[in-house]
Amino acid sequence: MRPYLEVTYRGGRPLAAYYSLPRRPGQKVHRTRRMDDGLVVDFNRSGKPLGIEITAPTVVKLAAVNRLLRALGLPVLTRAEFGPLRAAS
Repeated sequence: MRPYLEVTYRGGRPLAAYYSLPRRPGQKVHRTRRMDDGLVVDFNRSGKPLGIEITAPTVVKLAAVNRLLRALGLPVLTRAEFGPLRAAS
């Protein structure tokens, strides 16, 4: 599975977003950890990150998401990949 960004709306406004990271089928979230403001990471039982919840999609910047991805040892997002979230704001 390739990573992808999904934006959830309520009343036509972005409510949250989720950046799904590569994982094997059937892997489940075992724990979550609040990181920077507006960012929550989901981990599997062995500590591998499975996804990043963006709880403040109109506020969180690409630079903050990329800092977190680097800290997790993952590839960063390009402006184009982050585009759906910017378009939603």
